[in-house]
Amino acid sequence: MCKVSSSVHFVTRSVGGREAPAKASWVPNTDVYATDSGLVIKVELAGMRSDNLEITIEGIRLRVSGNRPDGCRAPKCSFLVMEINYGPFETMLELPQGYDLGQAKAAYLNGFLRIDVPVAQAQVKSTKVPIAEGN
Repeated sequence: MCKVSSSVHFVTRSVGGREAPAKASWVPNTDVYATDSGLVIKVELAGMRSDNLEITIEGIRLRVSGNRPDGCRAPKCSFLVMEINYGPFETMLELPQGYDLGQAKAAYLNGFLRIDVPVAQAQVKSTKVPIAEGN
């Protein structure tokens, strides 16, 4: 399933013949956009603390996971509307080539996790090619 565009994919695992997010009960809203300096990934995670979040790099995949606790509702309450997700979550993004996940930086502010992934720096190697005297 494509999460944002054809170059960024939501990775799923097959469970009982159906595809489902791995070890997650919900998937947070996520924006991914390109700038001149790299990719910006914004994940909406209101009501969380940064120490409840985990970011993992697996090859060209970026995994954001955590657990949003549900400690604010009264016991034995009866919902009329319930749209806020609680509990464990996970989202995994497969990034296109050309970005350096090893240099990614993350910040959490006002309910949004922002991950900046810079453009990979091309390493230019200079190699001399020998020229043979030919017949």
